[in-house]
Amino acid sequence: MLKANAKFAERMKAGTEFNASACINCGSCTALCPLGIDLHPRTLFRYVLIGARDRVLENTTNIFSCLLCKMCEDNCPADVPIAENIRSLRSYINRDVFGLARG
Repeated sequence: MLKANAKFAERMKAGTEFNASACINCGSCTALCPLGIDLHPRTLFRYVLIGARDRVLENTTNIFSCLLCKMCEDNCPADVPIAENIRSLRSYINRDVFGLARG
């Protein structure tokens, strides 16, 4: 069962550079990924937008596996800042899950 966490969604939208509201779920971002990760950015970003924190955290390995090469971003017709969104998720996980502060 999907569990929504409104505080997580609000925090990601307000407190970081995370911005996926322009995503049109076309799937273009997955076509060029050199890693072929099973988790598509559009799915991950949808989890964030609806506040599915548990689903996001289940994919921590994939989030940190991303090369941030921006091939997906270059292919995005909606100009979603995919690499920056991944960085924002990494920062959130490092800070709020692992307890690591920026220093």
